[in-house]
Amino acid sequence: MILILMGVAGSGKTTIGKRLAEELGWKFIEGDEYHSAENIAWMNAGIALTDQERIPWLQRVHQALLLEKNAVVACSALKKNYRERLAVPGAKFIYLKTDGKTLLQRLQTRAHFFPPKLLQSQLDTLEEPEDALVVDGALPVNSVIRIIQDYL
Repeated sequence: MILILMGVAGSGKTTIGKRLAEELGWKFIEGDEYHSAENIAWMNAGIALTDQERIPWLQRVHQALLLEKNAVVACSALKKNYRERLAVPGAKFIYLKTDGKTLLQRLQTRAHFFPPKLLQSQLDTLEEPEDALVVDGALPVNSVIRIIQDYL
C-alpha cells in the first residue's frame, strides 16, 4: 500500500509522514527530493511553479512509487490531475487540510526552500480531493497518526 500525504506547504506532510512510516515499518519518500535543482531555485527565489514545471517532478515521484510495495509519501499533489499522475495500484490519498494561520506560522519557523510568500499560490492551485481521507493537519502529530492508523 502506498499512502500519499497531500496538502499545501506547511500542512505537516513530512513531519507526519516520517513518523507514520516509522510506526508502520514502511519506507518514507519525500516528494521534495524529486524536484529539479531549477525548480528549487525558482521556489527559493519566490517564483511559483507552473504545471509545466511540476509535471516532470510528478513523473519522477510516480516512478519512485512504482518501485515500492509499502511506503508513506509526502507530496503536495495539489490538483486532481497531479493526483492522477501519481496514482499507483494500492495508493490511498490522505489530505492534511490545515488552516491558513497554522500554515503561515509553520512556514515562518522552518528552514526550507519554499518561502512563506508562495503559500497563497499553493492555496490558489489547490483542488481539494473528493476521494481522500481528510485530516485536520493542525491537530497534534500523534492525533493525526492515530486517525490515519484507524483509517487503515
